[in-house]
Amino acid sequence: MNILVTGAAGFIGAAVCARLLERGDRIVALDNLGDYYDVALKRARLARLRARDGFTFHKIDLADRAALRPLAAEKFDAVLHLAAQAGVRYSLQNPAAYVDANLVGFGNILELCRRGGVAHLIYASSSSVYGANTKLPYAEDDPTDRPLSLYAATKKSNEMMAYAYAHLYQLRCTGLRFFTVYGPWGRPDMAFFKFAELMLAGRPIPVYNRGNLARDFTYIDDAADGVVRVLDSAANAAAAPHRIYNLGRGASVPLLDYVRQLEKALGVAAQYEMLPMQPGDVVATQADMRAFAADFNFKPATSVAAGLTAFANWYRDYYHSPK
Repeated sequence: MNILVTGAAGFIGAAVCARLLERGDRIVALDNLGDYYDVALKRARLARLRARDGFTFHKIDLADRAALRPLAAEKFDAVLHLAAQAGVRYSLQNPAAYVDANLVGFGNILELCRRGGVAHLIYASSSSVYGANTKLPYAEDDPTDRPLSLYAATKKSNEMMAYAYAHLYQLRCTGLRFFTVYGPWGRPDMAFFKFAELMLAGRPIPVYNRGNLARDFTYIDDAADGVVRVLDSAANAAAAPHRIYNLGRGASVPLLDYVRQLEKALGVAAQYEMLPMQPGDVVATQADMRAFAADFNFKPATSVAAGLTAFANWYRDYYHSPK
């Protein structure tokens, strides 16, 4: 297959690209290499992909419509849109970045797909769209009209924009609501990454809502496997031109249990700084995975203990081994 992947230097994007290259697909990869977090880590992910046959990279900002226009002639079999300005808390500080990347950029990708005759657009949404919803597990047909952050609002907007393009232009679209993806080569702004850094330095970790939090933690290999299954399957083609799925592990883990597993994986004890709830945050998340499992024969294979062990081993090797 000939596939366009946006956000290829990102955490999920790089993992998905690696899977596709291993099986012989051709990848045209885009990323703006933004400095929201360590650009050196993004370049290191890219270096691993550049070493493989079939990988072509372009540094492009998706808000730049003119830069994207020539790609419409490439005749892609599918587009995996995994680029975004991420981070709930950062959206409180720099909302313009979310408008440019997540709204303007996504609109430009939809236009590229329409003009290029792309058969299938798979795009990253987020569990954040469930916002103030307190019912667990989150199901795809639950209300998502009460976002608690601009980041969540932009992701919900993406779903609505994709629905309109699917309806108007018969562009098959599949949105994936990712739930707290973690693992080797992860994002430094995520809690597990920050916790590891602070724990190994002997400093206290910030624990919001005084530890009364729980998350559906999804290991990166399981997330990448899910994306590839959607790419390969025609399960949702006949049902509707636009479908939304949760992509998580389907189990909610208390934050402090997660920290205890990370302590075991790193071999160090955590010190805690108990803090109040942060604006834009939610107490708990959990994915209802029944629809995804039924349509794509998917079952997450990685426990939190195994996933955190793999992350801890990678973290020590990447940051603490002699280069």
